[in-house]
Amino acid sequence: MEEPCGAGAAAPLRGDAEEPKQGSVLFLGGNEVKSSAVVKYSSAPPQAAFARLQEKTDLKLPPANWLRESAKLGPAGTTILGNSKKSKPFSSFGMAYDFIDSVGNDVDVVSDSENIKKLLKIPYSKSHVSMAVHRIGRTLLLDELDIQELFMRSSQTGDWTWLKEFYQRLIDQKWQRKKKSKEHWYQKAILSKFLYYSINGDGAAQPVPSTSKQHQEGPVAGESDEAGRASWPAPFEMPSSLSEDPGASNQGLKNDFVRNILWTFEDIHMLVGSNMPIFGGGRYPAVSLRLRDNNKPINVLTGIDYWLDNLICNVPELVMCFHVNGIVQKYEMIKTEDIPNLENSNFSTKVIKDIAQNILSFLKSNCTKEGHTYWLFKASGSDIVKLYDLTTLCEETEDKYQNPFTMPVAILLYKVACNMMLKKNQNKKHYGTIRTLLLNCLKLLDNGRHPQIIASANYMLSELFQLDEPKKEDSADFPINGNSDESYSEEEEEMPDSDENGSYSTSSDPPDDNKAVAIIKSVGELSVPEKYKSVHRIRPSCAFPVCHGTEERCRLVLNHVLEGLKSVDSSVKKEGDLPAADPSTPIPLKYEDESTSGGPECLEKQMALFLDKSSVPVAVGSFQKGKHSSQSGMIPGSWQYKMKLQLILKSSKAYYVLSDAAMILQKYGRALRYIKLALQCHDTYCCLCGSMLPEVLMFLCQCLTLCGDIQLMLAQNANNRAAYLEEYNYQTKEDQEILHSLHRESRCQVFAWATDLSTDLEYQLSVSCKCYEAAYEILLFSNLKKENPEQHIQVLKRMGNIRNEIGVFYMNQAAAVQTERVVSKNVSTTEQQLWKKSFSCFEEGIQNFESIDDATNAALLLCNTGRLMRICAQAHCAAEGDFKREFSPEEALYYNKAIDYYLKALRSLGKRDVHPAVWDSVNWELSTTYFTMATLQQDYAPLSRKAQEQIEKEVSEAMMKSLKYCDVDTVSERQPLCQYRAATIHHRLASMYHSCLRNQVGDEHLRKQHRVLADLHYSKAVRLFQLLKDAPCEFLRVQLERVAFAEFQMASQNSSAGKLKTLFGALDIMTKTKGAFQLIRKELVAESEQISKDKSPAEGVSPSDSSVGLNKEEVLKLLSIFESRMSFLLLQSIKLLTSTKKKIGGINEEEVVLKTNKQVYSLLLRATANKGLTLLERTDLILNLLEQLAPSSEGSNGGIQ
Repeated sequence: MEEPCGAGAAAPLRGDAEEPKQGSVLFLGGNEVKSSAVVKYSSAPPQAAFARLQEKTDLKLPPANWLRESAKLGPAGTTILGNSKKSKPFSSFGMAYDFIDSVGNDVDVVSDSENIKKLLKIPYSKSHVSMAVHRIGRTLLLDELDIQELFMRSSQTGDWTWLKEFYQRLIDQKWQRKKKSKEHWYQKAILSKFLYYSINGDGAAQPVPSTSKQHQEGPVAGESDEAGRASWPAPFEMPSSLSEDPGASNQGLKNDFVRNILWTFEDIHMLVGSNMPIFGGGRYPAVSLRLRDNNKPINVLTGIDYWLDNLICNVPELVMCFHVNGIVQKYEMIKTEDIPNLENSNFSTKVIKDIAQNILSFLKSNCTKEGHTYWLFKASGSDIVKLYDLTTLCEETEDKYQNPFTMPVAILLYKVACNMMLKKNQNKKHYGTIRTLLLNCLKLLDNGRHPQIIASANYMLSELFQLDEPKKEDSADFPINGNSDESYSEEEEEMPDSDENGSYSTSSDPPDDNKAVAIIKSVGELSVPEKYKSVHRIRPSCAFPVCHGTEERCRLVLNHVLEGLKSVDSSVKKEGDLPAADPSTPIPLKYEDESTSGGPECLEKQMALFLDKSSVPVAVGSFQKGKHSSQSGMIPGSWQYKMKLQLILKSSKAYYVLSDAAMILQKYGRALRYIKLALQCHDTYCCLCGSMLPEVLMFLCQCLTLCGDIQLMLAQNANNRAAYLEEYNYQTKEDQEILHSLHRESRCQVFAWATDLSTDLEYQLSVSCKCYEAAYEILLFSNLKKENPEQHIQVLKRMGNIRNEIGVFYMNQAAAVQTERVVSKNVSTTEQQLWKKSFSCFEEGIQNFESIDDATNAALLLCNTGRLMRICAQAHCAAEGDFKREFSPEEALYYNKAIDYYLKALRSLGKRDVHPAVWDSVNWELSTTYFTMATLQQDYAPLSRKAQEQIEKEVSEAMMKSLKYCDVDTVSERQPLCQYRAATIHHRLASMYHSCLRNQVGDEHLRKQHRVLADLHYSKAVRLFQLLKDAPCEFLRVQLERVAFAEFQMASQNSSAGKLKTLFGALDIMTKTKGAFQLIRKELVAESEQISKDKSPAEGVSPSDSSVGLNKEEVLKLLSIFESRMSFLLLQSIKLLTSTKKKIGGINEEEVVLKTNKQVYSLLLRATANKGLTLLERTDLILNLLEQLAPSSEGSNGGIQ
């Protein structure tokens, strides 16, 4: 299965015929080796059938098409026929860039097939091995490190001198350049000619004139030493700015292989580059073509070479052409699985597998540090393989950029991280890996040389921390395993394997080997199965810092943002006030309008208007004029410009989250400081960016909303102002540095009006309101309302709420002014102004809540408006200061307005189920308003304007309406209040009808009606007061009024029997007050106990009037009245009973009553004559007398039980 080629490759020609079988498994002499290959990319043309050359063809003569490009072969022709320059030293990086998905995760090794073959032949070969090894995640990149070539370069340029010295000191003191033999070039030339002959259509040799003999003698074109050396990039002297694609092809990091193959050998996954020519056609779908000298038998090394090449490219057969001195002799066909069993070339595939596993385990166990360059070296003829950490050795010299691998490794780490970032939402478990890659990348880079990558890497690091996730995810998503920057722990790196796994320790080696990281003492060890076990010494998942809270997470983000900003700012400084334009970016014209729609432009005008409206002077100019250019001289469209915008936005979001977290902790000063920084960041963003994206506007809306919340909380918690001010003024060094970077672009003053910490309550509330208004205008004018209905509702809710707060603030101020007004009788203009302000706030708030169908809050604001109307009414009542005051029409007007608002509130709610608490509250307020109005009309009757009957009718109606909205049945905290209110209403109505009855002359029907109503209301009042445990005085008063009502009735009665009946009724009412006296006694006893307690520790401590709020004066007054009325009733009853006894004669029931009454009357007279009795004693006496009076049958028929 083919995948598209990587980004850096030339336009490929798909080698469809080369598509391999996946998972071909070979069985060789009882040894099983699993091998499968998938071509990931091929630039080879469709496979040409090879032309079988005639015997005696002379390969020393070049064919006519030699070294020419052929239409049949395409651009890869010269490469595929083995005439390209040798593999470049960074070839694995080229592949890694193209297949970035595979690096760091799925693939164990990325390398040229030649390097892999060289490694697997180590135990069989005496030749030297020199390779650079780099680790990226779990992937190792292997590249040939041609020491000879390097040192030739070193003697010319002075680079790599440190390695040359090290090499000469430790490994080969008499190093000198070894030249390749003439034989070497001869063999290369005839192989090249053989392959060109093999693709000739007619198969015949077509020699060219002998003038081309030069080709045979010198090296093949493109193979000179100079050409080879030129493939090494210079150690990086980077220009001040990097092109948009870091690691561009000018550094020689191209993928030059004809084929990139994903090869799985046993359990090892390798991404391999191969240039082996493959031919097809006829009955051989794919064969490799080899040329052999008939006089030289195939040795093991060649056999392994051929076998591995065929395995890697999944070629099932090998065609061997034998020659003697360049003259073709014969062809032979060999199956790939038979290669290990050829004569003179016997080798065990199982051993090769063991060698592969051992070498991989050795490298993975020791090449542990990402970003470090390791050097695997075996000297020619030696059995010892050593691994050095060149990065550590290089750091001992002055400049880490002396190592030319530094930059490609850094770029690869960066690219792998970028690639994983694109998929970061799919799986958070990679966050630790990405972070490790980026931190290791940053270690390799120098800010002066690579500001773009440093800024970008820091931005990506900041992106890893999810600012908006709930706190509980902090520990759930990431393994809790420390805060290490490395993916591998130091302990693991240092720990040597045990002896049975092959010792890596250097203690028994000669002293000059102490620079080596690890050593294989004998290449023979590599053939021992599992000699080096696959202990990769890598954590199961890389460490991601465990943030123990939002603040810590945001601080990490801001730390990376600051590093990114420093990088951008330093690069702008270096490039001067007018940096060189990026050739890939068109120059923006000043008159060009960057925004296609008028939305953001329109918004900015609206914002400017809004800012003008605010009482605080604001630099609107900076909000509009400076939006396309920056003060620091960054050019719009440059990488610095784009990166700074991203970093600023990220910091703004981090500060927003910090502010939100501080708000939850009720640290409002800190919250305001953070939201100020967030808005300053946003202001800078606006200055740099011409047209704002909807999500950025949305974020500004959220910031302003939060700012409004904070200002409101500061206003409501004014008592902690000093602490908040201290929090607000504190600033970390990091915040100061970020602010410094912002000030390079903007004055950051546009939102100063919103973020000042004021000590004036009214100002704080108005700023809060303006913040919400600004947020609302953003939603309105940028058409974000429909896309973000939730935010729209939230903003309107807050606007309604703040307007309610401001309304209540002005209302309370008006009430305070009213209470202070003593001298002036008229309502002051100050009061009227405050009423107007309060009213308009409530009205706007109601509109806000109604627009989002929030019935409950609308009802609460209507309720507050009702309260305001009552305050207005009270102000007008206070205006009439003298004793002749009457209930004025203004009072009536405002009370009726209040009633209207309360009724509107009930209509808004609809029914109690919507919000029971609010419903009950509105009902209570409505009941109170009716009750107050009725009471005032009753107490200060407007007789100058209305007739008595009219007033009585209005009072009665208002009282009955108050009763209607006073819910005595629902069990709630307010139930006792409702019962008391209802009892008071019945008492007042009864008193009113009682008074009417006394003063009325004439209409008998009306008198009778009033009598019935008075009686009805008295009995209802008594029943309700009986339910209450804390109103004995009120109960007594009602009962005494009932007694007076009975006395009044008795006065108009003529018959003795009628009078007697009324008298007994009145006495019965008196006996029923026993419960009230018991409550009074209980409270008096409790009070006297409290006094004795207070006096025992220190004499003379005066107690409060009453422990439970008993009004003694009231009790004394009622007790005196009670005694006098009781005395009167007893005397009258004695008189009446005595006269009836004379008439009737004899002993009957009435005689017993008479006797009791006389006895009680006598006791009462004595008691009243004794002025020295205390209140408690008098109460006890009354209780005793009531006990005697009550008939035995009704002994327990007390009032309040």
